[in-house]
Amino acid sequence: MMSEIKKIFWSFALFSLLIPVVAFGQWDEGMGYAEDAGLPEGTIADILINVMEWLLSLVGVLGIISFAISGIMYLTAAGDEGRMETAKKTMIWAIIGVIVALAGAIAITTIDAILNADII
Repeated sequence: MMSEIKKIFWSFALFSLLIPVVAFGQWDEGMGYAEDAGLPEGTIADILINVMEWLLSLVGVLGIISFAISGIMYLTAAGDEGRMETAKKTMIWAIIGVIVALAGAIAITTIDAILNADII
């Protein structure tokens, strides 16, 4: 058991030491600019904001699609109480999903505005 723990520890330690090698091993001093090396010019914060906005857009689109599907389920229930209840629950969760996506978009926009504010 102890040898397994030692193997895990040393594997983690070696991996931790190799992370900078992998990160900096792709850069050549003579290159100059990031676009010459094929690297993105944006900062890490810009990249994270773009990813979060893309994910929130995806959640919003999926919420609207599920809202439409639940409406179709409700219309085609033909008086079946079980299908109507399922459609209502799906619609409620779709509305919650859209609200969460909008709240996330507002939060990201607000945080971005706060972090990019010019404070004197």
